[in-house]
Amino acid sequence: MSETSPRLRAELEGIPTYKPGKPAAAGGPVAYKLSSNENPYPPLPGVMESVLATAGSFNRYPDMACTGLMTELADRFGVPVSHIATGTGSVGVAQQLIQATAGPGDEVIYAWRSFEAYPIITQVSGATSVRVPLTPGEVHDLDAMAAAITDRTRLIFVCNPNNPTGTVVRRAELERFLDRVPSDVLVVLDEAYREFIRDPEVPDGIEIYRDRPNVCVLRTFSKAYGLAGLRVGFAVGHEPVAAALRKTAVPFGVSQLAQDAAVASLRAEDELMGRVGALVGERTRVAEALRGQGWTVPETQANFVWLRLGDRTVDFAAACEKAGVVVRPFAGEGARITIGETEANDIFLQAAETFRKEL
Repeated sequence: MSETSPRLRAELEGIPTYKPGKPAAAGGPVAYKLSSNENPYPPLPGVMESVLATAGSFNRYPDMACTGLMTELADRFGVPVSHIATGTGSVGVAQQLIQATAGPGDEVIYAWRSFEAYPIITQVSGATSVRVPLTPGEVHDLDAMAAAITDRTRLIFVCNPNNPTGTVVRRAELERFLDRVPSDVLVVLDEAYREFIRDPEVPDGIEIYRDRPNVCVLRTFSKAYGLAGLRVGFAVGHEPVAAALRKTAVPFGVSQLAQDAAVASLRAEDELMGRVGALVGERTRVAEALRGQGWTVPETQANFVWLRLGDRTVDFAAACEKAGVVVRPFAGEGARITIGETEANDIFLQAAETFRKEL
């Protein structure tokens, strides 16, 4: 028998592995998980009832066209159904966007550090990543990103708010940047944390997309809506882009549970905004407390805060875990801490204060 392995694509060599937030240790001292930007609240009113009603038909395929969810989203955002595409979380839709636009020899531009899935899904497609460093203030350097565009550029991600720094791009600078991007290059506004924004100068990407055929907006039900475990996200883009997304979608990728839970979540918007408001209040409290301890904390409009820790990052994460909370370290760079329950935030703040005093 031959010992030759199946021939696999060379692009997969050395591909980075997506690192999910570390879970809280079962039975251990860790009580709270602040490492995955999850919503600490249970599902919104009506969601569990909807899911339980759907659970009886597991033996059937879901609606592949996501008809009910697509209609609900079109009504909610005032866009044509033909401008919407769904997928397995916004990261699933992001991968479909790259599949639809870029391959070997093409380039995908994004800020760095930004969402860690961008280099993975770019490399899987065979395209080349062009990483543009954040400014010293941890914000997208849009001038440098515009300067990085070449005739090989096919797609640009703008993560707004940026994961993991929480910083934002405001309207004037974003529109100035978009005016510089060639019309045949797709700009993806990744707005996974849109609901947490309180800065009035940060534009709603769906308003930006309406007059710009080369702009597409990503949203998710994983964060504010609390459906991270069901994997449902969507894109809003002009018809050629949305149609391409439907072509690259995995058939039946979004389960019926996810579709129905998303519809029920959209219909519980008052409760949603109350929960988001509470998390934003906690975000302010945590950020101000950290600054009071002497930390430098970038202004965040997401449901997390960022600490630039450099070579102290891993030690900081270990200290937090010992105290009872898991955070998300990016070795050599910094740590991202999700805003969770008040008790979890209090434990984290105490751990951060103790760590700083011991420096």
